[in-house]
Amino acid sequence: MEQAKTAAEVPTATNRKVVLREYITRAPREDDMLLVDGGAVPLRVPDGAAGPAVLVKNLYLSCDPYMRGRMRDNHSSYIPSFKPGSVIEGLGLARVVDSTHPGFSAGDIVSGMTGWEEYSLIEKPEQLNKIQQSDIPLSYHLGLLGMPGFTAYAGFYELCSPKKGEFVFVSAASGAVGQIVGQLAKLHGCYVVGSAGTNQKVELLKDKFGFDTAFNYKEEPDLTAALKRYFPKGVDIYFENVGGSMLDAVLVNMRKHGRIAVCGMVSQHGMTDPVGIHNLFCLVPKRIKMQGFIQSDFLDLFPQFLDDMAKHYRNGKIVYVEDMSVGLENAPSAFVGLFSGKNIGKQVVCVSQE
Repeated sequence: MEQAKTAAEVPTATNRKVVLREYITRAPREDDMLLVDGGAVPLRVPDGAAGPAVLVKNLYLSCDPYMRGRMRDNHSSYIPSFKPGSVIEGLGLARVVDSTHPGFSAGDIVSGMTGWEEYSLIEKPEQLNKIQQSDIPLSYHLGLLGMPGFTAYAGFYELCSPKKGEFVFVSAASGAVGQIVGQLAKLHGCYVVGSAGTNQKVELLKDKFGFDTAFNYKEEPDLTAALKRYFPKGVDIYFENVGGSMLDAVLVNMRKHGRIAVCGMVSQHGMTDPVGIHNLFCLVPKRIKMQGFIQSDFLDLFPQFLDDMAKHYRNGKIVYVEDMSVGLENAPSAFVGLFSGKNIGKQVVCVSQE
């Protein structure tokens, strides 16, 4: 009787969730995701949990292009597909409500994989990172100090092996990763050009992020000619975020012993038959190194990254731009907007600021 009384006294909260309606093979739409009432959730870790667990209240959710791949059936990648009818998962920032894990206590702020919902039970809390609150905005731990920032840092320094004075091109340059790559390249003494899909973003690259110049790829009828114009001596480093015709044009314009870090190919996400690349033979005579990567390949560098990036931000050497949507109900539209270039900077959804 005492146990029943104790359980009855546990406070509860309504838990809204965003779930995947069904698998898709095309570009995502808002109605592929449903906002549902998940019912009342007890604000403590259930007694029947298989092991140590953490209950969190989600504060900020990250919208990232890789999540689109998880909406496919039999998704063959480094992370499994979502399940239709189940809550969408992604990187998030949250406050611990209750914990049976010795490493976490109520009130701690953590980052890691969570659900697109107001409250999440994390059954693998060892994958969470405890965040020390500071003068840097909390949401930046999903961008500047999170996965996108680390992707830029590891990809640029480890794969691109930059040298002072080299010519660097960044596609999707105003996005969560590209904006940081360009600024790191400038700090390293490189000449940097970025591409984006609107004139507003082009001006942002030049005026706020300090790129040497930038162009709107949608206004260029011939990308090969455009790159020749911006890089008359060729490209040493290409940080690849787009794929398709942009990659083809870059290959022709690369210099000997150039390096291409393949971070993503956002132009291909909505295609059932991805565009082929015609100029791959350029890799041979130009001895180009082209390599795909995932930031988790370099986790040993993460503490150094956090230290370096926080110092750059505090010293005003790195700036960061977020595109913040407010409310869990706006998460689907925020995510879909990634694939049409709607966002300016890192796309984040604020679920709660409590």
